[in-house]
Amino acid sequence: MTGTPRVHPDSSSRTTLDKAADENFPVAPFFLPRAWRDDLMAVYGFARLVDDIGDGDLAPGGADARHLGVEPARADDRVAMLDAFEADLRRVFAPDGPAPRHPLLRGLIPTVRRRALTPGPFLGLVAANRQDQLVRRYETYDDLLAYCELSANPVGRLVLGITGTATPERIRRSDAVCTALQIVEHLQDVTEDLGRDRVYLPAEDMKRFRVTEADLTAPTGNASVRSLIAYEAERARLLLAEGAPLVGSVHGRLRLLLAGFVAGGRAALVSIAAAGHDVLPGPPRPTKPRLLREVGAVLRSAHREG
Repeated sequence: MTGTPRVHPDSSSRTTLDKAADENFPVAPFFLPRAWRDDLMAVYGFARLVDDIGDGDLAPGGADARHLGVEPARADDRVAMLDAFEADLRRVFAPDGPAPRHPLLRGLIPTVRRRALTPGPFLGLVAANRQDQLVRRYETYDDLLAYCELSANPVGRLVLGITGTATPERIRRSDAVCTALQIVEHLQDVTEDLGRDRVYLPAEDMKRFRVTEADLTAPTGNASVRSLIAYEAERARLLLAEGAPLVGSVHGRLRLLLAGFVAGGRAALVSIAAAGHDVLPGPPRPTKPRLLREVGAVLRSAHREG
Protein backbone atom coordinates (compact mmCIF):
# COMPACT_ATOMS: atom_id res chain seq x y z
CA MET A 1 0.00 0.00 0.00
CA THR A 2 1.43 3.35 -1.03
CA GLY A 3 -0.85 5.82 0.72
CA THR A 4 -3.70 6.01 3.21
CA PRO A 5 -6.81 8.12 3.51
CA ARG A 6 -6.95 10.61 6.34
CA VAL A 7 -8.94 8.42 8.68
CA HIS A 8 -8.16 6.15 11.59
CA PRO A 9 -9.32 2.78 10.21
CA ASP A 10 -10.28 -0.14 12.38
CA SER A 11 -8.93 -3.62 11.66
CA SER A 12 -11.59 -4.46 9.05
CA SER A 13 -10.93 -1.20 7.21
CA ARG A 14 -7.18 -1.84 7.26
CA THR A 15 -7.85 -5.28 5.80
CA THR A 16 -9.81 -3.63 2.99
CA LEU A 17 -7.12 -1.04 2.27
CA ASP A 18 -4.33 -3.61 2.33
CA LYS A 19 -5.89 -5.28 -0.70
CA ALA A 20 -4.47 -2.45 -2.80
CA ALA A 21 -1.20 -4.37 -2.98
CA ASP A 22 -2.94 -7.23 -4.81
CA GLU A 23 -4.59 -5.19 -7.56
CA ASN A 24 -3.63 -5.53 -11.23
CA PHE A 25 -2.75 -1.84 -11.38
CA PRO A 26 -1.00 0.65 -9.09
CA VAL A 27 -3.58 2.26 -6.82
CA ALA A 28 -1.56 5.17 -5.42
CA PRO A 29 2.08 4.79 -6.45
CA PHE A 30 4.86 6.55 -4.59
CA PHE A 31 5.75 8.93 -7.42
CA LEU A 32 2.45 10.82 -7.17
CA PRO A 33 2.01 13.89 -4.96
CA ARG A 34 1.02 12.97 -1.41
CA ALA A 35 -2.35 14.71 -1.70
CA TRP A 36 -3.22 12.67 -4.78
CA ARG A 37 -2.13 9.46 -3.06
CA ASP A 38 -4.31 10.19 -0.05
CA ASP A 39 -7.32 10.95 -2.23
CA LEU A 40 -6.80 7.92 -4.48
CA MET A 41 -6.57 5.66 -1.45
CA ALA A 42 -9.72 7.18 0.01
CA VAL A 43 -11.57 6.39 -3.22
CA TYR A 44 -9.95 2.93 -3.34
CA GLY A 45 -11.19 2.17 0.16
CA PHE A 46 -14.72 2.98 -0.95
CA ALA A 47 -14.49 1.00 -4.20
CA ARG A 48 -12.86 -2.03 -2.59
CA LEU A 49 -15.40 -2.12 0.22
CA VAL A 50 -18.42 -1.96 -2.09
CA ASP A 51 -16.93 -4.74 -4.24
CA ASP A 52 -16.26 -6.85 -1.15
CA ILE A 53 -19.87 -6.40 -0.04
CA GLY A 54 -21.09 -7.42 -3.48
CA ASP A 55 -18.79 -10.46 -3.61
CA GLY A 56 -19.30 -11.55 0.00
CA ASP A 57 -15.61 -11.01 0.76
CA LEU A 58 -15.84 -8.79 3.82
CA ALA A 59 -13.39 -9.15 6.68
CA PRO A 60 -14.59 -11.70 9.25
CA GLY A 61 -16.09 -10.53 12.50
CA GLY A 62 -18.98 -8.44 11.20
CA ALA A 63 -17.38 -5.04 11.87
CA ASP A 64 -18.49 -3.63 8.51
CA ALA A 65 -22.10 -4.63 9.16
CA ARG A 66 -22.02 -3.02 12.59
CA HIS A 67 -20.60 0.18 11.13
CA LEU A 68 -23.45 0.29 8.61
CA GLY A 69 -26.12 -0.42 11.20
CA VAL A 70 -26.97 -3.87 9.84
CA GLU A 71 -27.82 -6.57 12.37
CA PRO A 72 -25.13 -9.28 12.51
CA ALA A 73 -27.72 -11.89 11.53
CA ARG A 74 -28.20 -10.04 8.21
CA ALA A 75 -24.52 -9.45 7.47
CA ASP A 76 -24.65 -12.07 4.70
CA ASP A 77 -27.61 -10.35 3.03
CA ARG A 78 -25.68 -8.53 0.31
CA VAL A 79 -28.62 -6.48 -0.93
CA ALA A 80 -29.35 -5.26 2.60
CA MET A 81 -25.67 -4.44 3.10
CA LEU A 82 -25.52 -2.55 -0.21
CA ASP A 83 -28.65 -0.60 0.69
CA ALA A 84 -27.14 0.37 4.05
CA PHE A 85 -23.85 1.23 2.36
CA GLU A 86 -25.58 3.50 -0.16
CA ALA A 87 -27.47 5.25 2.64
CA ASP A 88 -24.17 5.83 4.45
CA LEU A 89 -22.53 7.02 1.22
CA ARG A 90 -25.21 9.66 0.76
CA ARG A 91 -24.20 11.11 4.13
CA VAL A 92 -20.81 11.92 2.58
CA PHE A 93 -22.56 14.36 0.25
CA ALA A 94 -24.86 15.85 2.89
CA PRO A 95 -22.61 18.15 4.94
CA ASP A 96 -25.50 19.43 7.07
CA GLY A 97 -26.63 15.96 8.06
CA PRO A 98 -25.15 13.24 10.29
CA ALA A 99 -21.66 11.96 9.51
CA PRO A 100 -21.22 8.61 7.77
CA ARG A 101 -20.99 5.68 10.14
CA HIS A 102 -18.34 3.66 8.33
CA PRO A 103 -14.71 4.79 8.85
CA LEU A 104 -13.85 4.43 5.17
CA LEU A 105 -16.74 6.67 4.19
CA ARG A 106 -15.82 9.21 6.84
CA GLY A 107 -12.34 9.15 5.34
CA LEU A 108 -13.82 9.94 1.94
CA ILE A 109 -15.29 13.29 3.03
CA PRO A 110 -12.09 15.39 2.74
CA THR A 111 -11.46 14.03 -0.76
CA VAL A 112 -15.01 14.69 -1.95
CA ARG A 113 -14.94 18.26 -0.66
CA ARG A 114 -11.39 19.08 -1.76
CA ARG A 115 -11.92 17.75 -5.29
CA ALA A 116 -15.60 18.73 -5.62
CA LEU A 117 -16.50 15.16 -6.54
CA THR A 118 -20.13 14.38 -7.35
CA PRO A 119 -22.16 11.36 -6.19
CA GLY A 120 -22.66 9.88 -9.68
CA PRO A 121 -19.52 7.73 -10.02
CA PHE A 122 -19.82 6.43 -6.46
CA LEU A 123 -23.48 5.53 -6.91
CA GLY A 124 -22.60 3.81 -10.18
CA LEU A 125 -20.23 1.44 -8.39
CA VAL A 126 -22.92 0.64 -5.82
CA ALA A 127 -25.42 0.01 -8.62
CA ALA A 128 -22.98 -2.34 -10.35
CA ASN A 129 -22.66 -4.46 -7.23
CA ARG A 130 -26.40 -4.46 -6.70
CA GLN A 131 -26.76 -5.60 -10.32
CA ASP A 132 -24.35 -8.45 -9.60
CA GLN A 133 -26.87 -9.81 -7.11
CA LEU A 134 -29.64 -9.81 -9.70
CA VAL A 135 -28.00 -10.34 -13.11
CA ARG A 136 -25.58 -13.23 -13.50
CA ARG A 137 -25.55 -13.64 -17.27
CA TYR A 138 -25.27 -11.11 -20.14
CA GLU A 139 -26.97 -11.85 -23.42
CA THR A 140 -25.11 -9.38 -25.65
CA TYR A 141 -21.84 -7.47 -25.74
CA ASP A 142 -23.81 -4.24 -25.49
CA ASP A 143 -25.36 -5.53 -22.28
CA LEU A 144 -21.88 -6.16 -20.92
CA LEU A 145 -20.74 -2.67 -21.95
CA ALA A 146 -23.69 -1.19 -20.07
CA TYR A 147 -22.58 -3.10 -16.98
CA CYS A 148 -19.01 -1.82 -17.38
CA GLU A 149 -20.42 1.72 -17.52
CA LEU A 150 -21.38 1.15 -13.89
CA SER A 151 -18.68 -1.21 -12.67
CA ALA A 152 -15.51 0.20 -14.25
CA ASN A 153 -15.86 3.57 -15.93
CA PRO A 154 -16.57 5.49 -12.70
CA VAL A 155 -13.08 4.63 -11.45
CA GLY A 156 -11.37 6.43 -14.31
CA ARG A 157 -13.70 9.38 -13.97
CA LEU A 158 -12.81 9.66 -10.30
CA VAL A 159 -9.08 9.60 -11.12
CA LEU A 160 -9.61 12.46 -13.56
CA GLY A 161 -11.67 14.31 -10.98
CA ILE A 162 -9.05 13.92 -8.26
CA THR A 163 -6.29 15.15 -10.57
CA GLY A 164 -8.37 18.02 -11.95
CA THR A 165 -7.92 16.88 -15.55
CA ALA A 166 -11.44 15.87 -16.61
CA THR A 167 -12.62 16.99 -20.05
CA PRO A 168 -15.28 15.36 -22.26
CA GLU A 169 -12.61 13.87 -24.55
CA ARG A 170 -10.52 12.53 -21.68
CA ILE A 171 -13.61 11.03 -20.07
CA ARG A 172 -14.42 9.26 -23.35
CA ARG A 173 -10.90 7.87 -23.61
CA SER A 174 -10.88 6.92 -19.95
CA ASP A 175 -14.16 5.03 -20.32
CA ALA A 176 -12.63 2.97 -23.14
CA VAL A 177 -9.59 2.08 -21.02
CA CYS A 178 -11.65 1.21 -17.96
CA THR A 179 -14.10 -0.94 -19.91
CA ALA A 180 -11.16 -2.75 -21.51
CA LEU A 181 -9.58 -3.41 -18.12
CA GLN A 182 -12.88 -4.76 -16.81
CA ILE A 183 -13.21 -7.12 -19.78
CA VAL A 184 -9.62 -8.29 -19.32
CA GLU A 185 -10.32 -9.01 -15.66
CA HIS A 186 -13.40 -11.00 -16.64
CA LEU A 187 -11.31 -13.05 -19.05
CA GLN A 188 -8.68 -13.76 -16.39
CA ASP A 189 -11.33 -14.74 -13.84
CA VAL A 190 -13.71 -16.93 -15.86
CA THR A 191 -13.30 -19.84 -13.47
CA GLU A 192 -13.56 -17.73 -10.32
CA ASP A 193 -16.63 -15.91 -11.61
CA LEU A 194 -18.32 -19.17 -12.56
CA GLY A 195 -17.73 -20.35 -9.00
CA ARG A 196 -19.84 -17.36 -7.95
CA ASP A 197 -22.48 -18.33 -10.53
CA ARG A 198 -21.56 -15.39 -12.74
CA VAL A 199 -20.66 -15.47 -16.43
CA TYR A 200 -19.39 -12.28 -18.04
CA LEU A 201 -18.91 -13.80 -21.50
CA PRO A 202 -21.83 -12.63 -23.68
CA ALA A 203 -24.27 -15.47 -24.31
CA GLU A 204 -24.55 -14.56 -28.00
CA ASP A 205 -20.78 -14.97 -28.36
CA MET A 206 -20.81 -18.28 -26.52
CA LYS A 207 -23.43 -19.53 -28.95
CA ARG A 208 -21.42 -18.26 -31.91
CA PHE A 209 -18.34 -20.20 -30.79
CA ARG A 210 -20.40 -23.21 -29.63
CA VAL A 211 -19.28 -22.85 -26.02
CA THR A 212 -21.50 -24.08 -23.20
CA GLU A 213 -21.22 -23.33 -19.51
CA ALA A 214 -20.24 -26.96 -19.02
CA ASP A 215 -17.19 -26.26 -21.19
CA LEU A 216 -16.18 -23.51 -18.75
CA THR A 217 -16.09 -25.98 -15.85
CA ALA A 218 -13.35 -28.09 -17.47
CA PRO A 219 -9.79 -28.04 -16.10
CA THR A 220 -8.56 -26.62 -19.41
CA GLY A 221 -10.26 -24.84 -22.26
CA ASN A 222 -11.07 -26.68 -25.46
CA ALA A 223 -10.50 -25.13 -28.86
CA SER A 224 -13.89 -23.43 -28.86
CA VAL A 225 -13.36 -21.85 -25.45
CA ARG A 226 -9.92 -20.60 -26.45
CA SER A 227 -11.30 -19.11 -29.66
CA LEU A 228 -14.00 -17.33 -27.69
CA ILE A 229 -11.45 -15.92 -25.23
CA ALA A 230 -9.26 -14.76 -28.12
CA TYR A 231 -12.26 -13.00 -29.67
CA GLU A 232 -13.12 -11.15 -26.45
CA ALA A 233 -9.45 -10.32 -25.87
CA GLU A 234 -9.28 -8.65 -29.27
CA ARG A 235 -12.27 -6.51 -28.33
CA ALA A 236 -10.44 -5.44 -25.17
CA ARG A 237 -7.29 -4.69 -27.18
CA LEU A 238 -9.21 -2.40 -29.53
CA LEU A 239 -10.76 -0.57 -26.58
CA LEU A 240 -7.31 -0.06 -25.05
CA ALA A 241 -6.08 1.32 -28.37
CA GLU A 242 -9.05 3.69 -28.49
CA GLY A 243 -8.34 4.92 -24.98
CA ALA A 244 -4.53 5.03 -25.11
CA PRO A 245 -4.34 8.65 -26.43
CA LEU A 246 -5.56 9.66 -22.97
CA VAL A 247 -2.00 9.10 -21.74
CA GLY A 248 -0.53 11.59 -24.19
CA SER A 249 -3.14 14.21 -23.32
CA VAL A 250 -1.77 14.69 -19.79
CA HIS A 251 1.69 15.46 -18.46
CA GLY A 252 4.10 14.73 -15.64
CA ARG A 253 3.42 12.08 -13.07
CA LEU A 254 -0.20 11.66 -14.10
CA ARG A 255 1.02 10.51 -17.51
CA LEU A 256 3.05 7.77 -15.81
CA LEU A 257 0.07 6.68 -13.71
CA LEU A 258 -2.26 6.43 -16.70
CA ALA A 259 0.45 4.66 -18.72
CA GLY A 260 0.51 2.07 -15.95
CA PHE A 261 -3.22 1.45 -16.37
CA VAL A 262 -3.01 1.01 -20.14
CA ALA A 263 0.17 -1.05 -19.89
CA GLY A 264 -1.39 -3.28 -17.25
CA GLY A 265 -4.21 -4.14 -19.62
CA ARG A 266 -1.84 -4.76 -22.52
CA ALA A 267 0.46 -6.91 -20.42
CA ALA A 268 -2.48 -8.96 -19.17
CA LEU A 269 -3.61 -9.55 -22.75
CA VAL A 270 -0.09 -10.70 -23.64
CA SER A 271 -0.19 -13.17 -20.75
CA ILE A 272 -3.57 -14.48 -21.87
CA ALA A 273 -2.26 -14.97 -25.40
CA ALA A 274 0.90 -16.64 -24.06
CA ALA A 275 -1.34 -19.15 -22.28
CA GLY A 276 -2.91 -20.01 -25.62
CA HIS A 277 -6.03 -18.17 -24.46
CA ASP A 278 -6.63 -20.99 -21.99
CA VAL A 279 -7.77 -19.13 -18.88
CA LEU A 280 -9.53 -22.03 -17.17
CA PRO A 281 -6.54 -23.45 -15.23
CA GLY A 282 -6.14 -20.08 -13.48
CA PRO A 283 -5.78 -16.39 -14.20
CA PRO A 284 -2.85 -15.69 -16.56
CA ARG A 285 -0.86 -12.89 -14.94
CA PRO A 286 1.77 -10.72 -16.61
CA THR A 287 5.34 -10.77 -15.39
CA LYS A 288 6.90 -7.61 -14.00
CA PRO A 289 9.39 -7.35 -16.91
CA ARG A 290 6.52 -7.59 -19.38
CA LEU A 291 4.60 -4.91 -17.51
CA LEU A 292 7.61 -2.58 -17.51
CA ARG A 293 8.16 -3.11 -21.24
CA GLU A 294 4.53 -2.23 -21.90
CA VAL A 295 4.79 0.90 -19.73
CA GLY A 296 7.80 1.98 -21.78
CA ALA A 297 5.97 1.35 -25.04
CA VAL A 298 2.91 3.33 -23.91
CA LEU A 299 5.08 6.26 -22.77
CA ARG A 300 7.02 6.33 -26.04
CA SER A 301 3.79 6.39 -28.00
CA ALA A 302 2.40 9.15 -25.75
CA HIS A 303 5.57 11.21 -26.28
CA ARG A 304 5.19 10.96 -30.06
CA GLU A 305 1.51 11.90 -29.89
CA GLY A 306 2.08 14.68 -27.37
